[in-house]
Amino acid sequence: MRIIDWYILKRYLGTFFVMILLFIPIGIMVDLAEKIDKMRENEVPLAEIISYYIDFTWYFANLLFPIFLFLSIIWFTSKLANNTEVIAILSSGISFNRYLRPFFIGAFLIAASAFMAGMFVVPKASLGFNEFRYTYLKKKKVRTTDNVYKQINDNEFIYVSFFDPVRKRGSNFTLEHFEGNELSHKIMANSIRWVEYDSIFRLANYSIRRFTPEGEFYHAEPRKDTLLDFKIEDLSPEKYKAETLNLFELNRFIEQERASGSHLINNHLLVRHKRYSLPISAFVLTLIAVAMASFKRRGGMGLNLAFGITLGFIFIFFDKIFGVLVNKSNFHPAFAAWIPIAVFGVLALYLLNRARK
Repeated sequence: MRIIDWYILKRYLGTFFVMILLFIPIGIMVDLAEKIDKMRENEVPLAEIISYYIDFTWYFANLLFPIFLFLSIIWFTSKLANNTEVIAILSSGISFNRYLRPFFIGAFLIAASAFMAGMFVVPKASLGFNEFRYTYLKKKKVRTTDNVYKQINDNEFIYVSFFDPVRKRGSNFTLEHFEGNELSHKIMANSIRWVEYDSIFRLANYSIRRFTPEGEFYHAEPRKDTLLDFKIEDLSPEKYKAETLNLFELNRFIEQERASGSHLINNHLLVRHKRYSLPISAFVLTLIAVAMASFKRRGGMGLNLAFGITLGFIFIFFDKIFGVLVNKSNFHPAFAAWIPIAVFGVLALYLLNRARK
């Protein structure tokens, strides 16, 4: 690479990391100010708080790194433009496409780092971050507990209308066992409870219907203690489980959830798609920022930064809106993850075309 490439690349990476180092302490202070009363009320140990904010740093940086990257590129590229360095570079015979090369190299390094962190470091941090929040701060249900329907193996399906994960007790329990496409037997109970001491399931108002070629057989008992082929956690899956798994664990988890017919499968697929789309945003936002900030404007750097902040938060807003659509409807998770990238990619090409002229 030429000296000019090293010069731009060092400014690219240096400004990005300085931006992160400036904003993360601010984020920690804002979060601490918001939560300190609850931490004191719940007497959270200092070691737990320190561990939480280490996890928070990774979680926060991964969540907002597109905005940090976008603003840092606008900042240092605007300074280059205001110092007429961009004009000097282009006037020396370097084409605009050649001028973009160090920016692409920087985007590749950031995207590769974001990919590795998002696949292997951030999931572990997300586990600690979420466990701390739901243990000490939120005190509300973290599991899906209403109308849980799930396939637990090749032949059996379970259903509960409501499950209390604290008491480990479910209401209106049903288990259906199939042999091929034929229903073999169906177990029903008004309630199901996990008895930790005996490691058994206790069914209240138990009944079973068996279907055979000879006819239907029915049996009922006021209470039945039995073993069943599933774990009690299957009745109340954690909503944030996918966020805490690394690349390989997530792929296995999604296959298991798809096979079991989990109603959270779209949420899990969205998490996986975002782990791939987020690093790609580094390239898209880099192109937009360079096309916007490489030339002097009447408003100067301030106008570029204002536009950059607005555009960055629009990107985050679209990302969150499509995430909500997946959670609340049947919107396809792949579209939710990639539509913002596609829209901003078209904007990047338009701005680059104008910048070349």
